[in-house]
Amino acid sequence: MFSTGQLIFGLLFFIAFVIAMFFAYKKDAQLHQLFYKGNYKILVGFLLFIGLLFAIKIFFKR
Repeated sequence: MFSTGQLIFGLLFFIAFVIAMFFAYKKDAQLHQLFYKGNYKILVGFLLFIGLLFAIKIFFKR
């Protein structure tokens, strides 16, 4: 399906991408703490909303 060269390139690209993302996040970590305080509450609310939709679907399906 893929040649050996393509697989090696894909693997090296993935490793370089992860390293670049790590350093970018590390650089911006202080800004994230300053501007995105409490964003976990939005995530929890979203997950609860999705769970509620599934519960309603199961309840009305029976």
